[in-house]
Amino acid sequence: MTTSPSTGPVGIRRRALLTGTAAGAGALVLGVGAFAPAAQAATFVKGADVSWLPQMEAKGYYWNNSSGVKQDVFTILKGYGITAISLRTWVNPSSDPANGHCSIEETAAMAVRAKNAGMQVLIGFHFGDTWNSVGVQNPPAAWASMTYSQMLQAMYDYVYHSCNVIKYYGVTPAWVKIGNESNSGICHPVGSISKPAQMTGLLNAAYDMSKQVFPSTPVLVHLAQPQNLAGVQNFLNAYQNNGGKWDITGLSSYAQGSNVTGVLANMKTIQSSYGRPVLQVEYGGPVGKPTQVRDSLTAFVGGIKGFGGLGTFYWEPEGYPSFNNYNSSAWDESSHRPTAALDGFL
Repeated sequence: MTTSPSTGPVGIRRRALLTGTAAGAGALVLGVGAFAPAAQAATFVKGADVSWLPQMEAKGYYWNNSSGVKQDVFTILKGYGITAISLRTWVNPSSDPANGHCSIEETAAMAVRAKNAGMQVLIGFHFGDTWNSVGVQNPPAAWASMTYSQMLQAMYDYVYHSCNVIKYYGVTPAWVKIGNESNSGICHPVGSISKPAQMTGLLNAAYDMSKQVFPSTPVLVHLAQPQNLAGVQNFLNAYQNNGGKWDITGLSSYAQGSNVTGVLANMKTIQSSYGRPVLQVEYGGPVGKPTQVRDSLTAFVGGIKGFGGLGTFYWEPEGYPSFNNYNSSAWDESSHRPTAALDGFL
């Protein structure tokens, strides 16, 4: 199905090192600015992460449209102007419905489904076996005892293999995201931000292998909490100063109400300071306050569009609280109808 990790990616990795294009090649930055103008000229992206959808469907969950008619989630989302789907993927996940699944094979199947629905696809690597986020950056269990050089090779092999699985299924992602809310680095402690050269090396390996398989697909790094501008800048400065490669800066923000204005100002600063367009890859809010969530989403869409950002993704709008124990959704579980929250995209 794909090139064996024991042959293809290692060979390509070695060739990349010899030609000076791989992560260990110093401060050479590939692709900087190459995608930003085209990306900024593109249509503003409205998207949703629905990675829980297959597990929820397997448990019998369903979703109605605003008229109360049961319908495919992608069809309903398209009615709100959503044209892109974000899908996370984990290395060796468990079978837990809420905290597992999302293997690259399952993610590829979802990518095909999104493509067949006429949607663009964002593939997001967590570089773990389950959630990694701003507060947690655990490596996959199989990588936990590796040295930096071993982990670097594992990163090359994993991303190259995973991208080839996606390609085998006939999907070319519109975006690839390397890491998830990586403010403190990735794969601690080896890729911690306290070891910026190693952090950058691992992420550059992921960048290089994504570009090897999908040369025209822009690659994102992903930071959380843009309300804390210094925290985002701390990562981006360390990454940039060590030769980090990225085409788009992905940001998570769930800000609501009066907090949105300050976050938008920081997003604009991040975009102008680093010369890469910003994409809000996560947004959401309390399921019990749909009008607040709608109005805040409207503010984000208008504000990001106003300073030339790329778009906004709603995180797991279909995720009923009874499934995931999160108080964040854009569907009412009693009626199975979308709440007013998604109207912020209209």
